[in-house]
Amino acid sequence: GDGTAAAAPRKRGRPAARRPSGRERHDEKITVYVSAEELMDLEHARLVLRGEHGLAVDRGRIVREAVAVVLADLESRGDASILVRRLRGR
Repeated sequence: GDGTAAAAPRKRGRPAARRPSGRERHDEKITVYVSAEELMDLEHARLVLRGEHGLAVDRGRIVREAVAVVLADLESRGDASILVRRLRGR
């Protein structure tokens, strides 16, 4: 074989290079409850992106990008992923 199957053991029918949706109409909605501090952190990130990086994006875009990053890390690193480690409290 050419070794490509062994190179991607964790693809469970989902593209590893999943792109966040960016600027488009979103038809699906979830409600996420956050603490006041988490909301402030998210708003601070939005202002930093605009002020220091010239990126005018809304909080929803930041959340979608962050989720895409974390899910890609989970798919590629599994048990060593940042999500698994944080959820286990270490």
